[in-house]
Amino acid sequence: MRALIARRLAALVPILLLVSFGVFLLVSLVPGDAAVTLAGGENATPESIAHVRAELHLNEPIVDQYGRWVSHAARLDFGKSLEDGASVSRALRSRIPVTLGLVIAATIVSLLVGVPLGIVSGLRPGGSADRASRLTASLGVAIPNFWLAVVLVAVFAVHYHLLPPSGYVALTDSLTGWVRHMALPAIALGLASAAALARQLRAELVDVLDATYIRTAWAKGAGARLVVGKHALKNAAIPAVTILGLQIGYLLGGAVIVEQIFALPGLGTYFIRGVLSSDLPVIQGVTVVFVLGQLVMSLLVDMSYGLLNPKVRVH
Repeated sequence: MRALIARRLAALVPILLLVSFGVFLLVSLVPGDAAVTLAGGENATPESIAHVRAELHLNEPIVDQYGRWVSHAARLDFGKSLEDGASVSRALRSRIPVTLGLVIAATIVSLLVGVPLGIVSGLRPGGSADRASRLTASLGVAIPNFWLAVVLVAVFAVHYHLLPPSGYVALTDSLTGWVRHMALPAIALGLASAAALARQLRAELVDVLDATYIRTAWAKGAGARLVVGKHALKNAAIPAVTILGLQIGYLLGGAVIVEQIFALPGLGTYFIRGVLSSDLPVIQGVTVVFVLGQLVMSLLVDMSYGLLNPKVRVH
């Protein structure tokens, strides 16, 4: 297992270098002259344009610019916001727990909904429960999370007054308050992932239950809990874990919109504010955090392969 982790960590180094260069080049995507745009556009004064050029070192060769930026980014120093002058790294540290909590809550929703649906469908394919589960999964994939978020607010917050429509309470301040404020965003964000997980788990479970060793276990008189829980689910879970790991990227991307709808002070709202104001340090910092989160999740998925299938550990 240690060798597997070491190989995966070594493989992340070139990926991080490529990603860091791509994130750095975001400055070139700003239409026109980046310094003019960031200084105020057509109304920018020569002094403000010169200040922005000096702030971002845009007069230097691109290699020198990248070297300076990546050396600071490696220390998680993304400079100061061009909008308010606040430290981007400090803002990220305060907002990461909000987005991380939302992603974890949405993942829990995905598991609580997706795994039972996948098991019910896979155990009796073609039955009424399977058809109902597949219909539910199809709806979960088709419904946009922002539309579902609006519906959830209208039903559970506006009509029935069961949950707050917006706002945030830190987990360290109140567990109950955190759960109440995070419930609707987590459901809106996690149902699509639950649907994808249920469909993948159903397909793999149908194949595994038709395998020879499963039929042998049934023939020996093993109970359903042993056959399904120990043998079938363990093998069917490997592709499902892959889907769940890939869905983390979807959850991070979806959090940008969901946080905006529910007024959560996370990375999503910070990122949108940076985009609207062409605040490159903010955009670069949030993008790096999102990429690192996806890479960490990919590493955890690889480690789970080693736990679920010992053969993976030696490859």
